[in-house]
Amino acid sequence: MSSAHIQLYLDKMTEDDTLFFEQLGQRVAAYRKEQHLTQVQLAEAVGISQQHMGSFEKGIRKIPASMLPTLAAIFAISTDELLGITPQQAAKRGPAPKLQRQVELISQLPKAKQKFVTEMLDTVLQQASS
Repeated sequence: MSSAHIQLYLDKMTEDDTLFFEQLGQRVAAYRKEQHLTQVQLAEAVGISQQHMGSFEKGIRKIPASMLPTLAAIFAISTDELLGITPQQAAKRGPAPKLQRQVELISQLPKAKQKFVTEMLDTVLQQASS
């Protein structure tokens, strides 16, 4: 990859970062206002200056990843919510919808049938890993 291509790639990453941190800063400001906190109060809670907090909210500075759990706890939200990850996006990481429905149906079976299904799954999974 030529240095020109690398620079284009880095510029693109910078544009993406800029947009991400602007949006994150806007969410932090919105959650702060919902909690009726001033920038000074929030800054004190996380151990930084008001100016620093202001630059985070404007997207001028990148909020460190280590600060995200603290901010989420202050706002009483998940870090996913703080990052703007919707429940639909988060749900994609779980089991497939069909598998989830099957698990729910199995849990409604009598215990003896649940045991049979579990033993059958154990056998299949054991064979697959061999």
